[in-house]
Order: sequence, then structure tokens, then C-alpha cells
Amino acid sequence: MTDHAQLRSVRGSVVLVTGAASGMGRATAEVFAAEGAQVAVTDFNRDGAEAVAHAIGSKAWKLDVSDADEIRTVIDQVAQTFGRLDIVINNAGISAFSPIDSGNYEEVWTRAVSVLLTAQQRVIRAALPYLRKAPYPRIVNIASTEALGATARDSPYAAAKAGVTGLTRALAVELGREGITVNCICPGPILTSMTASIPDEHKQTFAKRRTALGRYGQPHEVAHITLSLCLPAASYITGVTIPVDGGLMARNA
Repeated sequence: MTDHAQLRSVRGSVVLVTGAASGMGRATAEVFAAEGAQVAVTDFNRDGAEAVAHAIGSKAWKLDVSDADEIRTVIDQVAQTFGRLDIVINNAGISAFSPIDSGNYEEVWTRAVSVLLTAQQRVIRAALPYLRKAPYPRIVNIASTEALGATARDSPYAAAKAGVTGLTRALAVELGREGITVNCICPGPILTSMTASIPDEHKQTFAKRRTALGRYGQPHEVAHITLSLCLPAASYITGVTIPVDGGLMARNA
């Protein structure tokens, strides 16, 4: 008989989280660790990653997701250290805003695609040999509501994030027969370092005007949806894009 309690637990699973030194990545690492998972905390910011790993009793790796060689090396080290790899959370991100006619547009575009899109497929490809051995393999790609409805001057960011949703659907179809689920989360306005420079009064005005809940979200509110998609019990959910946005995409006016 199936142990349904176990099916609703990630205890003992090994989870790799990119961009885990702060914001949603840190919240994700904390939530999974609190549920008994072993978390590989990775981030470009080595000190930040080590601080998070120390706080949750896990291990950290410095990882620049724009470096293909470093991705392969770190993922191999994670699997060797923990003896397995069950779940991949592609969370690492950057801000990439630029007007289309800006002199540095090409530079911003190239960086956005490299970090926000190309890196995700590289992480997945490097992790696949290990995921194929996992009992409940899960991949969650973090995109943005900017992939669903864009803001002016953010075409590099919006295009890269829209690419993540397409990558998610395609890989869900390709890997589904192997039992590997691939899903995508599109966070809306969340209180992270990327939104820290926005004045509080502007946040409040935007949230009341645009979201159904009338507020910005907290990083852990995204992390808990990520966790839900990674439960063994979530075995028939794949290829979906879930906005975690306080009702931003549901509201017309």
C-alpha cells in the first residue's frame, strides 16, 4: 500500500537551488531544509551562499550560472557530496532593463539570455544523469509575470523569461515518459533585493492598483509553491506555468 504521508514529504531528497544567497532562492533553501531535504546552496555570491548554508545546516557552492564549465563541475560535486540529486530549482536571476534603442541594449540582451535562459537549460542538462536515477525527479524553473505581460523597457528580461516558459513546456514533453516533471513559476511583485530600490510608497500604490490582494508578496510565499511542485505526490503535474502574483494577472483594472 502506498504511504501517502511519505508522498507528501521531500525529507531526505537532495535539492539544488541556484541563486540561493538571498530573496526567493534563500527562502526556497530554508523551506526545503525545514522539510528535511538536503539543500545544495549555490550562488555567485560565495559568502552569501555560505551564510545561508550555515543557517540551514547544509553545504554551499559558489556558482556563476553564466559559466557552463562551472555548472557542470558544481553539479557533479553536489551529487558526489550528497550521493544523489533529486530536485533542481532554477532560481538564479538578474535585472535586465534597457530601452530598445539604447546604446547598451545588445549587451543587456546578451547577459539576460545567458543568465536567465541559457543557464537554466545548462543546469538541467548537467543534472539529468542524476535526476534519471532519482525516485521522484523534479525540475522547477523560475520565470516571472514579465513573461506573461511585459513592462516598457524590459524586452531583454521579458524575452528571456518567456523563453523559460517555453523551455519548461518542451522539456516536460520530452522528459515526461521518464517520470521527470518540469514546471515553471512566474513570481509577480515580490519583496526581494531586485525590488528593494523601489520606494515603499510606489510599491504600495502599484500593489493596490494592480494586484487582487493589494500587496507585494514575500519570498517564502513563492518558495512554498515551489515545494508543492516537488512533492512526490505532485507526480501528475508537469509543463505548467503558475503565476504566484497576488492576482496580478487576473486583474484587468
